[in-house]
Amino acid sequence: MAKISVIVPVYNVEEYLRECLDSVVNQTLSDLEIICINDGSTDNSLKILKEYAKKDSRIKVIDKKNEGLSATRNLGIDIATGEYIGFLDSDDWIDLDFYEKLYDAAKKYKADIACTNLLRVPDLIFNPNSDEKPEYFVKHRWSSCSDKPKLKFRYAQLPRNNYVMNRIYERKKLQKSKIRFRVGVTFEDIEFSHKVVFYMKKVVSVPGTKYNYRNNPYSIVNVWSEASYNDYKMAFQNALKFVQENNILVSHLSRYHYTKKTSYKLFGVPLITIKEFGTYKRFYLHRNILIFEKKVNNYYDPEKSQ
Repeated sequence: MAKISVIVPVYNVEEYLRECLDSVVNQTLSDLEIICINDGSTDNSLKILKEYAKKDSRIKVIDKKNEGLSATRNLGIDIATGEYIGFLDSDDWIDLDFYEKLYDAAKKYKADIACTNLLRVPDLIFNPNSDEKPEYFVKHRWSSCSDKPKLKFRYAQLPRNNYVMNRIYERKKLQKSKIRFRVGVTFEDIEFSHKVVFYMKKVVSVPGTKYNYRNNPYSIVNVWSEASYNDYKMAFQNALKFVQENNILVSHLSRYHYTKKTSYKLFGVPLITIKEFGTYKRFYLHRNILIFEKKVNNYYDPEKSQ
């Protein structure tokens, strides 16, 4: 049994895939099962996967029709055989000691989930002239561990940070829990994170390594649509319902409201409307004509929260 099964969903990422795969095959923790699932790519992604699999017997390549990220991750959960499960998006990469530090902390504290830092970095392939600076969206300064729901949510940085990739999960308990990603929607991480952190027994936070999350300009968080707005709202509504039904005390309850909307009217007609969506504040002429967008701070330190 491998120590960690790394699930890598792949869809049309030939520009990024080698950097991603290099970061996982060269991990200081070598006892890995690397499950690469090609989700119907139409570029050279599958060819690259097969190339790497020929060189590294730990890599398992699965080719299937396009079903989306959620279905692909769910398949990975169902077939994984490692002691823990990790998720790695194929346009990102990880520090070389990433899985070693997470695994060692999980074993030391007998934790079902170990989570660490996440750094958002600019996409210099599609935007080589970007002046964006790397920014920590998740930051852990010291190790903290608990089996109490409120503290588990704090150490996992919920509800603010719902990433699933900067964590590992005890495989047997995750499979047995039947917790899976909701298929057919975006922002599937939000509901999954709330349920899995609640049902898993113990969570440990791990400093000193990081997941490098590429700010792809074509990702769903950067290319919004009415459907994605609705998915975002639904995900947080479902998460809030779950928190309330299970009497989980969480800080920053206002984070569950997907948007704040303020309208400035002239003679009763909306002239300027301001909407807040996650990390962005958008200014609209009337209700729906976007005229300006401003990024708002996405980072807060749960280790200082009350």
